[in-house]
Amino acid sequence: MPKSLQFTHIVVEGPIGVGKTSLARRLAKSFNGELLLEGADSNPFLPRFYRDPRNGALPTQLFFLMQRAQQMQDIRQSDLFNTVRIADFLLEKDRLFARLTLDEQELKLYEQVYAALAMDAPQPDLVIYMQAPVEVLLQRVRKRGIAHERFIDTQYLQRINEAYTEFFYHYSASPLLIINAAEIDLVGNEQDYHQLLEQIIGMRSGRHYFNPMPIAL
Repeated sequence: MPKSLQFTHIVVEGPIGVGKTSLARRLAKSFNGELLLEGADSNPFLPRFYRDPRNGALPTQLFFLMQRAQQMQDIRQSDLFNTVRIADFLLEKDRLFARLTLDEQELKLYEQVYAALAMDAPQPDLVIYMQAPVEVLLQRVRKRGIAHERFIDTQYLQRINEAYTEFFYHYSASPLLIINAAEIDLVGNEQDYHQLLEQIIGMRSGRHYFNPMPIAL
């Protein structure tokens, strides 16, 4: 782990298909840290949600909420000063999806459960928010070829993208690094990735933007 790294709890966030899990994995390796993933593959209700959003939304959201709350509990009980933890989810984003997918009565029930489980969740000391246009997100979702994600359409991704933009426009709970992920490759391109590492290591507080220009060959 670089000696100058000031952070012990880093979250990588962004809409479906933006590449947050891939980046979180690489950062965990670079910083010799513990990786915390949101575990979408373990949610048995997610395929039902993508096929039938109206009937699958509530169990999907409650499963994710309980899963994430347990992960936050594990963090609270561990020593953050001796381990860097990299997560691909921010607990508050669970409510973002709930407000998009649940009806009024379901949302009331969800909020009651959320208040009981998440009210004392620890805040990360750095959030990395990855952005990309809807067309890029849809292309990446199609490329990775997860079976139940074939039901994701442009309209749904647009709503998610707009909700993320609104959420992070107002976000101030932690230092925030906003990445334009549309044209860069933070997994396959070493130059892009090492520029990002320099940004992370150099950050201290506030809101910063990472938009590297491609290097001409």
